Amino acid sequence: MNQQFTAKETIAYLESLRNEKQRVVLMRFFKTGPGQYGEGDEFLGLKVPQTREVVKAVAKDFPLGEVPGLLMSRWHEVRLCGLLILVSKFEKLATKRLANNAEAARRRDEILTMYLQYAEQANNWDLVDLSTHKILGNWLLLPTFLGGEELAMHEDYKVKVMDELAASPCLWKQRMSMVCTWKTLQQGDYWWCLRYAEVHLRHPHDLMQKAVGWMLREMGKRISMDMLREFLQLHAHEMPRTTLRYAIEQMDDEERRMWMQM
Repeated sequence: MNQQFTAKETIAYLESLRNEKQRVVLMRFFKTGPGQYGEGDEFLGLKVPQTREVVKAVAKDFPLGEVPGLLMSRWHEVRLCGLLILVSKFEKLATKRLANNAEAARRRDEILTMYLQYAEQANNWDLVDLSTHKILGNWLLLPTFLGGEELAMHEDYKVKVMDELAASPCLWKQRMSMVCTWKTLQQGDYWWCLRYAEVHLRHPHDLMQKAVGWMLREMGKRISMDMLREFLQLHAHEMPRTTLRYAIEQMDDEERRMWMQM
């Protein structure tokens, strides 16, 4: 695959890799049965490295306007392919050299806008987790034209975007608002994590409880265990136990037991 491909051609190629045995395994793993969080999701049976190989082959020259054709596919792996193409395009425009480049910023904004427009198509936890920190999380750290005419950080607009995701009735948008802070934490910025950990602190779904605990754990690991402890002092008593268990995984046995007793 060394030429410019359309969405239709890319889907046909991915369909040619279909593996029925693996498809059954994935349908079960991603909880696609009636009443489960992935109900109705359909798989071709491809492993993630297979999809990444396709992305590697097509992403550079894949027209942005063709990506929605992938994102709207019935197939989980095709939607993942579309999301990873957006990731590849965004990351190439997010280097230090291009961070303040106006044309690069406009193109990043275009990708971010498409990502948000089709956010509900990232309708399982892996689709969110493999894309959101690399697009949305990266965007939070970079200058943008969205929210104003000048190239600037436009923090108020970014908060508005994030708050809308967090308040959405869509579980996957909610997860985006939390997991995207993985990228900001990697760059030493804890504000976003703390804000949305508090927003989602009493979320009833275990996928969100795990996401909140995961990001709090990352904050402790990457920025400050004392900051994590301060957060837990305020909130451990009201956290779902799943969230708390995830948050304290990096602590020693004695300290974990102490927090779990709160």
